[in-house]
Amino acid sequence: MKDSFDRSDGKRPSVMNRREAGLWMAALGATLGGLGSPGRAQAQAGMPRILVGFPAGGSVDVCARRVAEAWRGRLAETVLVDQRVGAGGRLAIAALKDAPPDGGTLLMSPSSMFTIYPHVYRKLAYKPDTDVIPVSPVANATCGFGVGPMVPTSVRTLADFVAWAKAHPDQSAYASPAAGAMPHFLGDQFARAAGIRLTHVPYRGAAPGLQDLMGGQIASGCFILGDFLPHLASGRIRILGVTDQQRSRFAPEVPTFAEQGWASIQGVETYGLFLPARTPASVVDKVFDLARVALREKQVVEGLAKLGFEPLVLSPADYARRLASERATWGPIVQASGFSSDD
Repeated sequence: MKDSFDRSDGKRPSVMNRREAGLWMAALGATLGGLGSPGRAQAQAGMPRILVGFPAGGSVDVCARRVAEAWRGRLAETVLVDQRVGAGGRLAIAALKDAPPDGGTLLMSPSSMFTIYPHVYRKLAYKPDTDVIPVSPVANATCGFGVGPMVPTSVRTLADFVAWAKAHPDQSAYASPAAGAMPHFLGDQFARAAGIRLTHVPYRGAAPGLQDLMGGQIASGCFILGDFLPHLASGRIRILGVTDQQRSRFAPEVPTFAEQGWASIQGVETYGLFLPARTPASVVDKVFDLARVALREKQVVEGLAKLGFEPLVLSPADYARRLASERATWGPIVQASGFSSDD
């Protein structure tokens, strides 16, 4: 697991002991106020919280719960996972913007909300480089491109699929978990690079898209690799390629796009922790310490592995640089797709 540090004073941030961390987290939560729902009322009573903009049981939610479990009882009496579902995860970012910048409220989010969304949404209600402070990634998740029973079993490679798609243009479509998500643009990029017509069909999450893929209602799909994994044993889905620079240890038999001649098609979703703008640097460092400690816990690493995720730690400065670089990379890709939204 990568672990890097970058501070202006050149020093490594010190890790708090359990008593210091517990007192600090409890004190931070005590400042929360003006909250209405039962979960938020609990936070008002002194609970630090991790905001999540996606449904319970999904990959973002599970990542947040793994971190919360590592902190709970050891680094704080209770850490609340506070769901703000809606607007493709953007409601949670709005809640983070309104939270006190004291470290008591964090956000767990896919990085694409700060690297891809700025190119998709014309009326984005937050500035990705100034309204939040990146703390650290938690995990990397590669994407995969797979086919279901609509496509003959003889199709085993991306080249095979391209030949099939050219012969069956009326059946050639791919599912993704949402319009504007990374898998949407990876599929579009593949279609354009391969010179095939591949209609995009966005779903409300990976589960219904995978259900239609396995049921033969749609030919192919692009999803986070971990979403595919539970369904491989059925034999009804075949993953043809992954979008990382190297093969995934969770599906080592599946070659990368680059290995199959499409080196330009790369995309790894990062799930990370964020704080509100204006959070003091000392608090950012302490939250980073807590994240780094959590990602060394065996149960956290094993929990992420069940999702097909690789743990990743970067310092706040390194994470901010990575986000800025990825934002610049995705701009031309989104523009080439012709997709945008006023929502």
